[in-house]
Formats: sequence, structure tokens, C-alpha cells
Amino acid sequence: MAGSNEVNQNESKRVVPLNTWVLIYNFKLAYNLLRRPDGTFNRDLAEFLDRKVPANLNPVDGVFSFDHVDKPSGLLNRVYKFSSENELQFGTLDFEKPLSTTEIVPVIIFFHGGSFSHSSANSAIYDTFCRRLVNLCKAVVVSVNYRRAPEHRHPCAYDDGWAALKWVKTRKWLQSGKDSRVYVYLAGDSSGGNIAHNVALRASEENVEVLGNILLHPMFGGEIRTESEKKLDGKYFVTIQDRDWYWRAYLPEGENRDHPACNPFGPRGKTVENLKFPKSLVVVAGLDLVQDWQLAYVEGLQKSGKEVNLLYLKQATIGFYFLPNNDHFYCLMEQIKDFVNPSCQ
Repeated sequence: MAGSNEVNQNESKRVVPLNTWVLIYNFKLAYNLLRRPDGTFNRDLAEFLDRKVPANLNPVDGVFSFDHVDKPSGLLNRVYKFSSENELQFGTLDFEKPLSTTEIVPVIIFFHGGSFSHSSANSAIYDTFCRRLVNLCKAVVVSVNYRRAPEHRHPCAYDDGWAALKWVKTRKWLQSGKDSRVYVYLAGDSSGGNIAHNVALRASEENVEVLGNILLHPMFGGEIRTESEKKLDGKYFVTIQDRDWYWRAYLPEGENRDHPACNPFGPRGKTVENLKFPKSLVVVAGLDLVQDWQLAYVEGLQKSGKEVNLLYLKQATIGFYFLPNNDHFYCLMEQIKDFVNPSCQ
């Protein structure tokens, strides 16, 4: 077994930039310490190991952030905004003033990854990623600190995502354009991509407008073992055993991986054919062992007659977008920019 692990590490090192490999491999080591065989999770150690950063009202590279806590639910959202000249000068934010009365400013609600169990809205890697989105897309980003498993199982994360969407939709200072609307997009990586899909599904059912979904190697699965799972098991940071643990931690007690939360177009999935489901950008890393489930998701949207753009990056691994040290990163960022600013293409 040790020899096999060494081969897998060497193979991944040949594909992944060294600093990205070190970053993700350290996450993997930490994650292995936090999961317990009995299905419990060492949350105290997880909080100790997770490098967090505070919000900053003083802009850095033109972006400032602040935290908002919804008193009834206790849900924290971290808001990132590109600072105007006046805000840079006076360090103030006018909560009665829209983002623009002429231009459309996208608002991206972001759900961090971590397989429903790890990370948070104030984790350093996600704080940096959200700032990059603001600078690139000239958007506002609202990062959601949803409740995590196994302490909070399905549907807690989805409920928190829904609460965040409703909160964003009612903020006057997030409106833009001549029609004074909030132009909302949902985005997330790994479990965050899964949450984005399910929040968009509920929004479609309740006639709440979402303009688009951005799913970065979304976490989906099912009972059968696919070819990519068997071929890539353990080769690029993730094992089937890891994924199974997280699904057992998140899904309702006694459920299997064909639950609609895991397998949205599976035998028990909900159809979106008759819903006004938003357009989607689905990003698949060719070295992610669950890519077959992600491609099945794309196929499910296509068969339902929904607009979906697939960005398949053959030599990319999970987490390739955390550091701007590879061509995949820049390709992704351009795709996201065009997706949320279609008039700029």
C-alpha cells in the first residue's frame, strides 16, 4: 500500500504545479486527521487548522469586505465589493444607494467547497478566490458561511443557501441597471457547486430569478462505481473511500448515494424540464475521480433542454483555481467573466 501511495504522489507531482500540489496535499493530510471511522468529525481541530482571515473595510487591491450576520438564523455572509473612489477616500458604504443606475453589476453568491464538512466563508483560500472574482468580473461577491456536516446534515446547507439568496434579493444596495434589479448568479466548488444547483432548483420552483450557475467540479455521485472513479481512485488527492465518508456524513441517516442531493438526475432525481432553470457553466477537471458524475449532470441538463456550457480541462486536478500558476486558472477566469458579463463578449 505504501508503494502504491508513493507512485500516486509522484504521478500527481508531474501534473500539478509544485506549490498547488503542496497546498492540496496538506489539505488532504489535515482532512484525514479530521474524519473519524465512526462518522464523527473533529471540529475543534478543524477550526484550529483552518487558516482564517478577517474582513477588511480598508480596500486591498481595490476590494473591501465586511461580514453580515442575519440575526434570526445566525447565518454569516461575507460581502466583497469593488471600492469606488468615494469609498476608497471615506471608507463608507451607502446602504441606500444601488450599485449603479445605468450599468449592470453582477452579484455572485458563492458557496465554498470542502465536501460539506470543511472550510468556511472566511477561510484564507476562499477569501482570496472571492477577491479575484470581484476584480475580474467587476462584480459583488457574497460568500455564504453555511452550516457543515456531520453536525448539520441535509438539507441544512441548502436551507442556508436559500436564506442567503433571499437576503441578497432584498438588498437595495445590491441593485443595478436601469430596471433596479439584483442580477444574481450562484457559484461554488465541490460541495459548493452541489449547493448552487440545489438552491437554483428551489429558486426555479418558487419563481425566484437566478441568471446563471457556475459549478466548479461539483460534488455529485451515485451508487454505481463509474469508470473514472475506478481509474482515478487515490491518484490525485482523493479516494472513493473519502467521498463515501462525506456522503454518509451529509445525507439523511440511512440514505444511499442515489438520494437526489447526491445524484440529481438519478432514479430519484427531480426533473427540471418544465422549470425556468438558469443557464449553467460546469467546469470539469479531467483528473477528478467523480468527473463521470459531473458529465452525467451536464447530460441531464442538456436532455432537459437547458442551456449549459461545459469547460472540460483534461489535465486539471481539483483545486487548480486556488493559485494563478497554471493555464487552466486563466482559462477558467475568462470563462466566468464572459458568463456573468455576456454583453462584454
